Amino acid sequence: MTGSWRPRLQGCPTRHVHAAAGKALPAILVGLIGRVGSSGKQRLALPLAWVRADPADPRPSTHHRLLVRAAVAQGAADDALVLEAAFAMAVLQEEGATRYVVRCAKNSTFRRAQPPAYRGRGRIPTRGVLVRPLVRPVKGRTLAATPPDHAETWQDDGVALHAEVWDDLAVSNAAPGAPAFTVVAVHDPRYRQPLLHALYQDRWPVAQLPLAAKQMLDAARAFVHAPETCQRLPALALLAGAILTYAAARSPAIPTGFWDRRPQPTPGRLRRALTRCPFPHDFPLPARLRAKAAVTAHLPTGFWGQRRYTDATTETTTAHLHPTPLQEAA
Repeated sequence: MTGSWRPRLQGCPTRHVHAAAGKALPAILVGLIGRVGSSGKQRLALPLAWVRADPADPRPSTHHRLLVRAAVAQGAADDALVLEAAFAMAVLQEEGATRYVVRCAKNSTFRRAQPPAYRGRGRIPTRGVLVRPLVRPVKGRTLAATPPDHAETWQDDGVALHAEVWDDLAVSNAAPGAPAFTVVAVHDPRYRQPLLHALYQDRWPVAQLPLAAKQMLDAARAFVHAPETCQRLPALALLAGAILTYAAARSPAIPTGFWDRRPQPTPGRLRRALTRCPFPHDFPLPARLRAKAAVTAHLPTGFWGQRRYTDATTETTTAHLHPTPLQEAA
């Protein structure tokens, strides 16, 4: 899920959490589905679909369900869904996902898929025993972790990794007969907390596409207001970011200067090289793509063309209309 921030857009139907602001701000949300592969030594994501929020029900839970449904429909027989932590496993099971890897919270709890055997007294058990992969502190006391079914240890670049595995689990509120899955807790001494996921690195090529679109192509800001255009512009920016990333990976690496002795084929280096090239005016563009004949000679340029909003809004506005003698001299 990626968002195009629109804090001043009137009637924006969706919101997205902004890390710097510490709260949810109006944003146009786009669900991104991509198939991850390789081009040489670089991992790339091929976009498969963009999923918009439902105008009738723009809640994040409904948007997540639509995205998972589209991802299951786009998946091949040998594909595995790799999702970020915002997606619940209950939604994945309800939408028919059978092969998936999703990041879980540190305080996640599960249940055994099969209830325990009846002991002859009391109520017949209908749900499995509770399983807690990690230690959990609650109100001054510590809840112990459930012993794993089995454990594995291996070496990765000289670092000893330890994994604890719990098989045949279901979500904590699942009904009897729900699909089962496996939970793995990877303990890496290079990280403070264990990792409750695997294959998660293959999600980063998909996250590269919003980075290339927003930062490299400067599409983080939008100044359109028509409802259809507000939804279409972020998707076009993501498509342009994917094309730029693929073109950079297939082109020779371009160094930024003499100090860049080991350049990488990144979209930022390719964009910097393209900005220095003149646009070919003899290229046969469609008739609908043309230069906008806008009159801008009357607008202030340079420093005086900047809008600086202060408490004295009236003084800031009149400064552009009536320049001071110092401005006239400049």
